[in-house]
Amino acid sequence: EPIQERFFRPHFLQAPGDLTVQEGKLCRMDCKASIVGLPTPDLSWQLNGRPIRPDSSHKMLVRENGVHSLIIEPVTARDAGIYTCIASNRAGENTFSLELVVAAKEVHKAPVFIEKLQNTGVTEGFPVRLECRISGEPSPQIFWKKENESLTYNTDRVSMHQDNYGYICLLIQGATKEDAGWYTVSAKNEAGIVSCTARLDVYTQWQQPPQTTKPKKVRPSASRYAALCDQGLDIKAAFQPEANPVHLTMQSGLVESDDL
Repeated sequence: EPIQERFFRPHFLQAPGDLTVQEGKLCRMDCKASIVGLPTPDLSWQLNGRPIRPDSSHKMLVRENGVHSLIIEPVTARDAGIYTCIASNRAGENTFSLELVVAAKEVHKAPVFIEKLQNTGVTEGFPVRLECRISGEPSPQIFWKKENESLTYNTDRVSMHQDNYGYICLLIQGATKEDAGWYTVSAKNEAGIVSCTARLDVYTQWQQPPQTTKPKKVRPSASRYAALCDQGLDIKAAFQPEANPVHLTMQSGLVESDDL
C-alpha cells in the first residue's frame, strides 16, 4: 500500500530581534527555518511590506547549515523600518518581524585647542590652575604629564577636571617647589591626537626689602660754599687760607664813628 506523503507548515528555529546599526556600517540578519516535510520552504524578505530585491548593497545568502542571511552594506537611512521574513511551502507559511533603527553616522573631528595652556607663575603655598579648552568629535580622552611622569589619578592636593564644554583644568592646592616644571596635556580620539605644553614656576615667598635711607637731594643754593659742603667736599682742603680775601671776613661788632 503506498505511503501517503505528509506536508508541514514551516516554522523558525532561529530569528533575530530588533537591531540598531550605525549609518555606513554592515547589518546582518540571520534566521533558520525548519525543513520538516516537503518541499523545502522558500524564504523572502520585505521592508515595510515591500519585497526586497538583491542589489549591490542588499544580499541574501544561505549557508550549508540552513541559516538564511540578509546582509545590508552599507546601511543608509532608507534601510530603517520593519523587516519581515516569510517562510512558505505547500503546507503554509510562517513569518517573523523585527525593527531596524539606523543611527546617524558619527562625525569624527580630530581634537584642536581653542585655548592653549599658558606659562604660569605662582607664589609658594598658593593654589594654581593650569587651564585650556579643547574641541573634538567624539569627545576626546584627556591625558596629563609632568615632565615625563603621567598624572593618572587625583589626590587631595592635585586634581584633574573637565566639563561638557571642553574646558580642561589641572588644579594644584598649595604649590611647592617640587610642582615647578613642564606640564603637557594631550587630547586623543578616533580622528587624531594633539598636545600642548606650558611651564609652571613656583616662587619663594616675597621677603620684606630692607629699609634704606633716601639719598639727600642737593638743593640749589646762592652760596657756593653751602652747596659744596652739602656735597661732602672739604672746603679747607680745596682752598688755601691765604686765598680767602680779607674783605670777605665779617666783623664781629659795629664801630661807631666820632663824626656821627
